[in-house]
Amino acid sequence: MSAPEEGRDPQSVGRFDVPQQVPPPDAEPARRNGHRSAAQAASTPTPTPAATPTPAAEVDAGLSGGTEPAVVDRPGDHWDRKVANGLAFLRRRLSGDYEVDEFGFDSELTDAVFHPLLRLLYRDWFRTEVSGVAHVPVDGPALVVGNHSGTVALDALILSAALHDKHPAHRYLRLLGADLVFRMPVVSELARKTGGTVACNPDAERLLGNGDLVGVFPEGFKGIGKLYADRYKLQRFGRGGFVSAALRTGTPIVPVAIVGGEEIYPMLADIKPLARLLKLPYFPVTPTFPLLGPLGMVPLPSKWLIEFCPPIPTAHLTDSADDPLVVFNLADQVRETIQQTLHTLLERRPDPFGP
Repeated sequence: MSAPEEGRDPQSVGRFDVPQQVPPPDAEPARRNGHRSAAQAASTPTPTPAATPTPAAEVDAGLSGGTEPAVVDRPGDHWDRKVANGLAFLRRRLSGDYEVDEFGFDSELTDAVFHPLLRLLYRDWFRTEVSGVAHVPVDGPALVVGNHSGTVALDALILSAALHDKHPAHRYLRLLGADLVFRMPVVSELARKTGGTVACNPDAERLLGNGDLVGVFPEGFKGIGKLYADRYKLQRFGRGGFVSAALRTGTPIVPVAIVGGEEIYPMLADIKPLARLLKLPYFPVTPTFPLLGPLGMVPLPSKWLIEFCPPIPTAHLTDSADDPLVVFNLADQVRETIQQTLHTLLERRPDPFGP
């Protein structure tokens, strides 16, 4: 606004070789002829039925020293559990038996509702590839700084969901948003529930002081509201307030480059008089909006690439948080890192709508 467990080979667990019974030598001719003598029948022990392979769950219980038989799932058990979990979730929501932090972040609602929806977008619709996640710290604070684009700020939401799913510690990204986001009735509540807060230094420093991952997009509306002709050209990074927050807390800055957001709503024009009338930063005209009405809000299925760059340390510069020259140089370094990474990713993705 975080890797799968290794298990047993399902083909090697619960399978044992049953020894074949070897008949006596004098019984072989009779068996091959299809009959046995009475003496052979009396002297040959009756073979016992071959033991059936032990189910893997029962083998696991035996190996672990358990005395109770293992419970084998029935075909409908999976859906029964999903229904039971869903009802329990609804009961907690209706009774108020859930927790939110001081900023209004609701991790349970985010995991149960918002991330599954965003997962459909970033994984299936945008076919997103994520690299460099190892550059994001496993614990402790970090400031994740990305490029902004797309007419609608989907890139921030996609980044937060993809980072949570791909990171080994499944960390949440606490996004910093513009004032306009938190003045809109429904959008404000959703932003708070998913971990967002106003993009101001006091809130950013509190989150970083708590050890959180904080996401910021310094281009702001200049980034998401630029024309398609200016795609992937970074706009000015404001006054570098994000750098000051990182310096005061000694937090590393992790630049991240996002390719794909520019093509979801290609902005061909900006009707400024209408934007001023509606008190919006811009009023976009895309190939599908406003021509197709609500259908124009369906994003085009562009191919996304997200790459996290090596972190930039700031712990040695904590005394320079109020030095404009240091702040400007560090902000420029972050901006240049993202711009160069964007060029590299665009070379890897020659077709914006490829597989």
